[in-house]
Parts: sequence; C-alpha cells; structure tokens
Amino acid sequence: MDRLISRRRALAGMAGGALTAAGTMSCVGAHDTEKISLALDWYPNANHAGIFLAESRDYWHDADLELDAYTPADPTTVLQTVGAGRDQFGISYQTDVLLARDQGVPVVSVAAFVQQPLVTIMALQDAGITSPAALAGKTVGYPGIPSQAAFLATMLEGAGLTLDEVSLVNIGFNLLPALISTQVDAVLGGFWTHETILAEQEGYEVDVMRVEEWGVPSYYELVLVASEKLVEERPELVTAVLSVLQQGYRAAIDAPRDAIEALTAAYPELDEEVERQGIALLSEVWLPDTPPVFGYQDPEQWTAYAAWMVDRGLIGGGLDVTAAFRADLLPLEEATPTA
Repeated sequence: MDRLISRRRALAGMAGGALTAAGTMSCVGAHDTEKISLALDWYPNANHAGIFLAESRDYWHDADLELDAYTPADPTTVLQTVGAGRDQFGISYQTDVLLARDQGVPVVSVAAFVQQPLVTIMALQDAGITSPAALAGKTVGYPGIPSQAAFLATMLEGAGLTLDEVSLVNIGFNLLPALISTQVDAVLGGFWTHETILAEQEGYEVDVMRVEEWGVPSYYELVLVASEKLVEERPELVTAVLSVLQQGYRAAIDAPRDAIEALTAAYPELDEEVERQGIALLSEVWLPDTPPVFGYQDPEQWTAYAAWMVDRGLIGGGLDVTAAFRADLLPLEEATPTA
C-alpha cells in the first residue's frame, strides 16, 4: 500500500504545478503558426493520449497550430481561466460546465472527449458490496464534491434508501488508501478506467458500480471548453482545433500503443502499464455509437442531465442549457489521420 500512496502523491504533485518545461507541448520550428493554450483537467494520462499522439505525428504543425498543453497548479480553475480568456481551451467536465454557467462563467463545451460517465462506487471484493442496497449502514468515502453526493442519493433511492442510512465521509482524493486501509467500506469518485487498475495492480480485487447503471442519467465525463467570446469571434479556430483532436484520437484508437508511447515519452514518470490498460478501456468510450465521430455532443443528453441537476438542486431551473454547448463547430466528416 505504501507504494500506491507514494505514487498517488507523486502524481498529485505533478498536477500541483511540477509540470514545467517537460509539460509544455509545442511545435518547434513551425512557421506562420498560431499558438494556443490548452489547460488540462489533471496530470497527463491515457485520457489525453490523442493530444500527445497528435503532437508526435505533427498534426498540430500541419494545421499551422502551436499547442501549449499544461496542467494548471490548481486544475479546478480551468473554467475560470478559459472563461476569462487566459486560456483559449481547457478540459473539464459536463457537470462543472453547467455549474459554472449557472454562476455566470461564460464557458461553452465544444466537444465531448468521453461519451459516458467514468465515476464509480468501488469496494473491495471481500466486502460483498455489489449494489446500492448493500451500502445501508456502511461508510462511503468521497472527495467532497456535491454532485457526487447527489449521485449517491440517486443510486440509494433506487434501492429504497436515503443518504441518512449511509455514513458519507469527505476523504478528499485519498480514495484508494482510505479503501485499502478499511477506513471506509466503499469509495465514490474513482474512475473505472483508472482507480480500478491501480487497485488491482496493488493486488486488491474490487467491485464497482458505475453511476449511470444505477439511476444517474448518462453524461459526458470530459469535455473540451472554450469561452463564449472565442466561440463567437473565432469559430474557424475552434473547428481547426477540433479537427486536429479528431485526427489524434482516431489515431489513438487505431494505434493505442503508439499513443501511450507518445504520452510516456513526454512524461516518463507515468506508470506505462496503468496507462496501457487505461487506454484499452477508454478507447471504447471516446466515440459515440451514432454518429461514430470523436467529440460529438447529443443535445438530448445535455438536456436530460441538466434536468437531473435541477431536480437535485445543483443548478437553477432557469439555466439555458442550449447555450452551454456548441455542436455545430465539430467537423462531422473526420479527416483521415496520417502517420
């Protein structure tokens, strides 16, 4: 367990601002290019593999773009820096975009990176917690995120339970250490594409409940955001960026080994095996079934999820959900990646 804690602390340190020169991607020697900044949601991982593969294959260079992708010292500020124009693009979450817009932050989702939720409730297999009903009388640790508490409430209600019948404890982001040490019976907030892999790598078999399989409406886990101002004044730039991302992620789906090699070449401190297992899972949820286009956003999914957030008191009922995303800037005919 000590090895797991140390690795998690090291990765948290990376997200806390230790990514300096090594964390900047740029097209060296490019001419007549436009430099753009992209604030990541967390430390670089398999979810960002398409960005790094696009860099290694010169897709950004070929589009006359110079990309500076970095992890902010505080990734929770991505929507604020994008909304204020300090970053042109950022990676965030559908939930957070709606929360931000409800507070007047002028950000717009322009593409969906992950087509479905990744959040889970996870428990050690020996605990026998395989359904929300089994959480009655148990202690659940979570990062203190209100929307995740609402996830749990929804899941419990489907089993005829309420939050009062569970002890919900804020443990920050120390999810796995708290679970493995039996400080809690289950943890809410880990991704089934990452934390489950870390747990099993440490020799702990786990059971997971994916939130959308137990009553929570499906939503886009990761989205690309831009400011309202940029979307209105530079729609051609947004489309150019989306075209490169489509190439990069399509190539990452077709050649996941190459994508992870590009990722770990830039960040050799990452656990390559964890990222390889992660991309094998993520490549299945980067594209929707219809249309099979990277970045696609379904208006009905935005509307249904926003309605659930209103019902849970997370956002006000007067929010214009249609203004929170733009689906019309996405190239629906993806360019064919070139090696």
